[in-house]
Amino acid sequence: MNKEQSLQRIDVKGGVLSPIELQRIISYAQNLGLETFHFGSRQDIIFPLQDGNGDLIIEKESFDPSFFTSEIQQNISCSYVSIDIFNATVWLRGTTYLYILENFRYKPELKINITDPKQQIVPLFSGDLNFIASSHEDYWYLFLKLPGWEEEYYPVLIYTWDIAKVAEAIENAYKKVGDVNELFLFLNENLDTNNRVIEKPLRVAFNPFPYYEGMNKMGINQYWLGLYWRNNQYDLEFLKTLCDFCVEHRIGKICLTPWKSFIIKAIPKESKLALEKLLGQSGINVRHSSLELNWHLPVNDKKALDLKKSLVMNFDQNDISTYGLTFGVTASKNRNRYFTSIMIEENKISQPIEDFVVRPTYNVLYARNFNPNSRMYKVYAQDIDQMDLPRLLIELTKIYFQNLGTEEDEQVQNFIAKRESIEIEVYQCKDCKTIYDPSVGDVTLEIQAGIDFHDLPKTYSCSLCEATKDNFEKIILEVV
Repeated sequence: MNKEQSLQRIDVKGGVLSPIELQRIISYAQNLGLETFHFGSRQDIIFPLQDGNGDLIIEKESFDPSFFTSEIQQNISCSYVSIDIFNATVWLRGTTYLYILENFRYKPELKINITDPKQQIVPLFSGDLNFIASSHEDYWYLFLKLPGWEEEYYPVLIYTWDIAKVAEAIENAYKKVGDVNELFLFLNENLDTNNRVIEKPLRVAFNPFPYYEGMNKMGINQYWLGLYWRNNQYDLEFLKTLCDFCVEHRIGKICLTPWKSFIIKAIPKESKLALEKLLGQSGINVRHSSLELNWHLPVNDKKALDLKKSLVMNFDQNDISTYGLTFGVTASKNRNRYFTSIMIEENKISQPIEDFVVRPTYNVLYARNFNPNSRMYKVYAQDIDQMDLPRLLIELTKIYFQNLGTEEDEQVQNFIAKRESIEIEVYQCKDCKTIYDPSVGDVTLEIQAGIDFHDLPKTYSCSLCEATKDNFEKIILEVV
């Protein structure tokens, strides 16, 4: 078992938890002898392997495996953290996210993202099931990246209150069906859902990555605070004090970000000074350069952290702007999970030769149009020595600014290219055009789903205009 697999993880559904819940996790971490813990890329909490004395936490008497998330379970990632402080789809509210999260009563083994395409801080397409808000109130696109499947959109919009049951049904069914068409038909026959036809493809505009740290105005009489640690080692004593502050000042939620930071929203205006005093007394820096904040690194990876520090220092010395860009460092090549503008892949070191030191090499990739939501990455350079990385990254930043605002809308093109229609056989009343769909039935007349039109009684009549059964004709309905 490698180091990454050994890390103990606690899921935080949607990255949203109360100060009391966080205090409970902190207390348990301290019982294990820990002084810090980490935040993960899916808005979860990760415990270090060892305490300050180097003792493995899994070997301690107080270690309780049930306190942690199983290896097969996945956290639900969502953009609740962005609501009210960053750009948002007009109909989305914080309560909408919380209702959706509350409806997940099962423990998903697929990665689920529930996001607003207007914001940038939470990735849209890094999950297996990616629910993305549409312009229609309470309806969501669903982009599928199921293991072993081609990436594609589900053919209808999903209703807000159906998200949890659709996700669970897909998890139970996707291995039993062959493609999205079969999946759609299976869910149509077995679930009572309020779908909506997709009228236009999802458009995701590229917006600069937001600055998410510090004390910031929120509305008229409130503030929000973003906190970030360079090394992703969050001091438990400080977090405990901060939770006490939130409880005392009636701040109900703490939100984790995928960038291994956290945000506290709805801080009352009259509490701002007291919080600033707490931060100052604790020696907390809330003015990191944006050059540092736009990086995504693996958890507990000192080598990646050192590489980032070196590159950020070089950017700073050369007065390089990275406004709007995001960077990632990884040792893997699972490119369909990347969600930064520029990725630095470390290549595996070949078998060492005696008396020779083999230096690591890197690949540099960038997202199409530097938009991580394009889901397409191009290789800019391969097998590069670390010494050459600063120069190549500076070249890429210049290319980014030269082409900023001129990119084509490949989101639409990709959608249209993969968009397929599904033909459904239904029966339509000649007079009022009401449709009888056997996969849905007729709720008005209490006819269950799955009953073929020919099996309906001769007395069946149109639920709207009361035309007789022989007034219906068979048509092929195309669903896209």
